[in-house]
Amino acid sequence: MTVAPALKSLRDSADLRHLRQIIAGLDEGVILVDPDQSILWANEAALGMHGVDTVEALGATVDEYRGRFQLRYRNNHRLRGADYPIERVVAGEAFSEVVVEVAVAGEDEPRWVHQVRSLVLTNVDEEPECLVLVIQDVSARFEAEDRFEQSFNANPAPAIICRLSDLRFVKVNQGFLEMTGHDRDTVLARTVYDIDVLARAEKRDLAKERLQEGRTIPQMEAELDLPNGGTKLVIVAGQPIDMGDQPCMLFTFADLEPRRKAETALRQSEERFTRTFSLAPVALAIGALDRHRLCDVNEAFTALTGYGADEIIGRPLGEVGLWETPALQSALEGEIDAGHALRDREVRIRLKDGAIIDAIVSTEPILLRDEACVLWAMRDISTRKASERELVGAIEAVMQDTSWLSRSIMEKLARVRAPQVEPSGVGLDELTHREREVLALICRGLDDKSIARTLDLSGNTVRNHVARIYAKIGVNRRNAAAVWARARGFDGDSMPTAPASDKQEREIAA
Repeated sequence: MTVAPALKSLRDSADLRHLRQIIAGLDEGVILVDPDQSILWANEAALGMHGVDTVEALGATVDEYRGRFQLRYRNNHRLRGADYPIERVVAGEAFSEVVVEVAVAGEDEPRWVHQVRSLVLTNVDEEPECLVLVIQDVSARFEAEDRFEQSFNANPAPAIICRLSDLRFVKVNQGFLEMTGHDRDTVLARTVYDIDVLARAEKRDLAKERLQEGRTIPQMEAELDLPNGGTKLVIVAGQPIDMGDQPCMLFTFADLEPRRKAETALRQSEERFTRTFSLAPVALAIGALDRHRLCDVNEAFTALTGYGADEIIGRPLGEVGLWETPALQSALEGEIDAGHALRDREVRIRLKDGAIIDAIVSTEPILLRDEACVLWAMRDISTRKASERELVGAIEAVMQDTSWLSRSIMEKLARVRAPQVEPSGVGLDELTHREREVLALICRGLDDKSIARTLDLSGNTVRNHVARIYAKIGVNRRNAAAVWARARGFDGDSMPTAPASDKQEREIAA
């Protein structure tokens, strides 16, 4: 049989019409090609997969099809003419699941992704009578895979994917590479056995069992071996996924190295604090805010109070009865509860033997093992207070006969016996340096002429300075100015004086 009559017979045959009826309603696209490379027929699905309405729009021949549609592989390499699936089926080649991207001629970006397989229908003599291309539009699947690929690579959270059939790594993102220091090509050439992402996992046996079964691996701590010989503490978890119809396992990681470093630094800090706390010569105690229960005391505290650590730790300060009175306890604990730190507060403490001592107490809020606590520091000042009381008693005895004491000594003794509160109003900082020099000489009892000679100033200049001092501090007599200065701890004895230059004298006089 010659070729031309055979083709005409095929086109008009009842078998072909019957074949068309069978494949017309299929979801898969079907294109029938004559061995002479003419396109015989295509079903609606195949036309839709090429964005055309008629078989003629596909092209009358294989050459016309190749001119109207540009194909490339998924790696962006253009197909040569002989590599087109329609050319390969005409050549009698049998193939399956060839994936190509299809673009309309003249357009840069592909519109569809086709998965193609071939089928050759032969006659009784085993000669090809009809060549068939079976096409599936897998655009949606590959678009989803592209989106996953982009999201996977862009995700900063470290992740890696292994294929369950051979446990070989098939994908790794930048986050994993940066966290571990591995090279991408090296990772993708290895398996889970080579780069153990479950190394020293806290539930390693469970994780390996779940991996073999392709089931979810719960979160657990692990310690990855790094290329540089170090290790990395992580939380690892596994989630089964499908990639290209292949079951895989997605491993995700959380870097715990910053936490480990912080815990190490905290532990070292706590160790240093514990050593300092224990060896400090000042009585120290740590109390919880909950009922001001004591958590720890140092040796200096037990030596001061007489209480052993086992007698006092775990008990509230109020129950111990450390403070002299319940009112004092309530006042101190009230300030602590209000968030106020105590600074050098003079208190009276009751020791274990019942003796009362004078002490200075300071507090500082601290965080110990994530619990809010208070650090108490106590210092015995009983000796100092006793000396002060003896001094005041001596002063009172002396002041009963003051006829032989000068006024300045009387004022100093009075201040020692009854310290004054910090005076209010204008301070020494309001006076210029020269005014303080003049005031110092006033406190020493010098008159204006003597001040002028001492400072090498004119009498008018000294009188101007004195007037300005009176105006600033609100007095009108020399004795009042001296009292004002002494009330602020300024008696002139420690204030050096220097003569003014001629230029300074002229400026002041002016």
